Amino acid sequence: MKRNLVFCLLLMIGVRAGAQSTLYQNSLESDFQEAFELFQKNQYAASKIGFERLKDKPLSVNREMERDYYYAVSALRTENPDGPSLLEAFILEYPQQPLKNTAAMTLGNHYFDQRNYPKAIESYGKVDSEQTFGEQRPELLFKTGYAFFQLKNYPQAITYMEQAKRYRSDYLPDAYYYAGYGYFQQENYEKAIQDFQQAEKSKTYAGKVPYMLASIYYQQENYDALIQYTPSVLERSGLEKKESIHLLLAEAYHEKRDHPNAAHHYGEFVRAKKGSLSRDQQYKAGVSYYQTGKYQESSDFFKEVALVNDQLGQVASYYLGHAYVKLNNPQFASNSFSAAYKSDHDPKIKEEALFNYAKVNLERGNFQDAVVALDTYLGTYPQGTHLREAENLLSDALVNTNNYLRAIEHMEKMQQKSDRIKGAYQKVTFYQGIAYYRDNKFPAALQYFDKSLIYPLDKSLQVQAQFWKGETHAANNNLQEAIRAYERVMAMRPAANDPSLIKTHYGLGYAYFNTDQYAKAEPQFKAYTDKLRNSAEKENYHDALVRLGDTYYVQKKFQEALSAFNRATQENSPYADYAYFRSGVVLNFENRNREAIQRLDQVINNYPNSLYIEDALFQKAQINMEDTRYAEARDGFSALINNRPNSPFIPFALEGRAVANYSLQEYDRAIEDYKRILDNHPNADNVEEALVGLQESLALQGRSGEFSRYLSDYRKVNPGSSNLQHVEFEAAKNLFFNQSYREAIRSLESFIRSYSNAPQVPEARYFLADAYMRTGDHNKALELFYQLENTQDNNLRTRVVQKIGEIEFENGNYAKAIPYFRHSVQNARNKVEEYESNRGLMQAYYETDRFDSAIYYADQVLGLGNITVDAAPRAMLIKGKSLMNRGDTENSSKVLMDLVNEFKTEQGAEALYLLARSYHERGEYSRSNDLIFDHSQPFGGYDYWYGKQFIVLAENYIQMDEKFQAKATLESIVENSTNEQVKKEASQLLSTIN
Repeated sequence: MKRNLVFCLLLMIGVRAGAQSTLYQNSLESDFQEAFELFQKNQYAASKIGFERLKDKPLSVNREMERDYYYAVSALRTENPDGPSLLEAFILEYPQQPLKNTAAMTLGNHYFDQRNYPKAIESYGKVDSEQTFGEQRPELLFKTGYAFFQLKNYPQAITYMEQAKRYRSDYLPDAYYYAGYGYFQQENYEKAIQDFQQAEKSKTYAGKVPYMLASIYYQQENYDALIQYTPSVLERSGLEKKESIHLLLAEAYHEKRDHPNAAHHYGEFVRAKKGSLSRDQQYKAGVSYYQTGKYQESSDFFKEVALVNDQLGQVASYYLGHAYVKLNNPQFASNSFSAAYKSDHDPKIKEEALFNYAKVNLERGNFQDAVVALDTYLGTYPQGTHLREAENLLSDALVNTNNYLRAIEHMEKMQQKSDRIKGAYQKVTFYQGIAYYRDNKFPAALQYFDKSLIYPLDKSLQVQAQFWKGETHAANNNLQEAIRAYERVMAMRPAANDPSLIKTHYGLGYAYFNTDQYAKAEPQFKAYTDKLRNSAEKENYHDALVRLGDTYYVQKKFQEALSAFNRATQENSPYADYAYFRSGVVLNFENRNREAIQRLDQVINNYPNSLYIEDALFQKAQINMEDTRYAEARDGFSALINNRPNSPFIPFALEGRAVANYSLQEYDRAIEDYKRILDNHPNADNVEEALVGLQESLALQGRSGEFSRYLSDYRKVNPGSSNLQHVEFEAAKNLFFNQSYREAIRSLESFIRSYSNAPQVPEARYFLADAYMRTGDHNKALELFYQLENTQDNNLRTRVVQKIGEIEFENGNYAKAIPYFRHSVQNARNKVEEYESNRGLMQAYYETDRFDSAIYYADQVLGLGNITVDAAPRAMLIKGKSLMNRGDTENSSKVLMDLVNEFKTEQGAEALYLLARSYHERGEYSRSNDLIFDHSQPFGGYDYWYGKQFIVLAENYIQMDEKFQAKATLESIVENSTNEQVKKEASQLLSTIN
């Protein structure tokens, strides 16, 4: 009984204990389910805590495995650092459990999403694919393959993609696409095409595949397939890399020589602005546009390729040259062909470029560059394709070049000269002679005129060369040689109306006239005036007519002289004042004094600014003296004395008035005038006559005692050795006039020391100062001229003042020079003196920034005509620059443009530079370039200004973003200019481009 009670008690205790255990297990399961529910709701932080509380709890084996799995995944999802390691530990701890596959897959996806493809591959590798089902297996295969793909392990990637392709899953299009991509990378293009075509059926890849397929066809050089495939997909919605497909299509069309379509698709690529063409593609685009006649577009591509000096750049430069030829842009074409020629990569292109460079420059009038290029071509390619054409073009270029010296140098180096070359040599040497003549380089001019006469193939040119020899000798004041040259023209017997013969009449007439051969001068001036009398062109006609009258007058052919002067006044000659004056003189010789006075009055009354008004006043007074009309004579002399106090006639007018007063018995007035001569003009030629007149007049007035002082002064100035003085002074002057200035200095200084009181001393000092000036000792010259500044000899003072002005100007003392030039203007006796003083004022006012005055005196110089060869261009340049500095752009441009058009001189070259620079500064770059292109060639001989013009051209190109043209232009300047300053400036600008 007792045993049963114990048993029952034990049983009751066991039952109670079992009940308690079951309740505990149910509580753990509830906690598990609660954590699991949080996991399913993606509340991983909370589920992680829940599963973590189940640690070390007595769970079943399965629940422990599930707890560890979900805990690890929760940690992974919350990006807990130990998440991956927890899953890896789970996989190791439960290698045989089904959840191991899920854990490995989860961990692989985690690494996959993190793009940690090596770890993803490692994790996916722990998945037993045989234990995967549904979408999981193709997902595993695809993602493993994709991970290999991202690691560029294309063989492994392809292996997995091929397996993934076996399943009709959501990953099938992806598998096809990436398998195709892998095959593409391995250059297995056929497989790639097959897979891409399958992938293309998917909307996902319909926009991606076309570019890949187009790329494959291009890589295969299967251009027909590319051309057949791509046009149909270009309008597809969502198409990726459309611009690149256009580019591939353009490349394919280019390879098929279908240039219109190639150009179109290159254009589509460029217009998309989503990439840039390679240099090779730019070149192909240029070719395509060129072949379709779209030369502007082609040049835009070629000029970018041409910036690099390699074989492709050389070919591009050559094509670029032809494109610019088609665009009628010869300057750009020239630079492009030049660049192609300078490159040595392709010898054939080099030869063709050189020949085309020569042709372009010949056609655009840049003859010197054409000469150099053609000469280079003939020397470099003696068997060249264009040999005969180059020889013919060279002769044309030589004739038309403006850089004559280089052309002459080329021809003189030729061992064998054809008749065409000889003819060119005759012309070019003549042109160079003319250029030297215009620059006042007379010895050099003569040298080249003589060279022109070596090959007298052109008879007309032979006559011209001989004529200009005469002109050059005359300009150089070598009249005997001038006469010989002119006489040779006459001996050639050119046609009567030959322009050079007509001009020879004028030149030879003057040469005879100035050497006092009046009888020989007469027929030359007569022939000249007869031939031009009814001609529209009357250059120098009016001057020749009055000179003809002078030759008659000197020979005492008074009727003929009067006829010539009358003809001048009747024809409204610009020298009518002179003609009236001279006809008055002639009539006086014929004792037709009333008519003579009428002619002289024409000058006095109608030409108040005439250079001959003093002569007319004096001559009229003299005639009245001859006719014993002393009161009228006295009034005439007084008018001259009072109105023209600086006239060289003053001592003679004083004498004439004294004689008139003496005749009118007004002796005191006569005495006063004689004293004025002796006091104020002691070196005048009529001093002795004044002394005699004074003696007589004083005696009549009973004032003889006053005479002794004047007689004493005269004897001091005129000692008994006056003849020896005269001889020595004339000898010293002859040395000066023979240009033996240093010998003249010694002789003149010796004369002044020996005859310090001689009347010739002031004039001797003048010649001494002038000699020092001509030997370059301006300081000594200026010192001597200043000593003469206040001389009583008005004629001498006028010459002294002009010289002081010139030296002060040359010393840079422009303001100091101005009053001296103004005095010279007011007292000029002829056009040469007028020109010298007006020119000095023009330049001095310009240098002192008094531009209005500079313009005024420039107009004065221009109004005087061609006193010297360079008178007009110098005046126009100063006027144009003054207007420019004054801000008068319109009138400045007009004056400078006239200068450029009318005078191919250094002044014209500077004017062109100034105009081009002014347009550049106003931003008118194309206009500046056009100006240089159209007008620069004649100025090629003036290397400084020519180079400066082309530096402006390069600056314009830079502003126009034409860097290739700017570079080519500057390189040409550096290579060809002979002016170091210009080369330095060009090099500095070039460095900013390179």
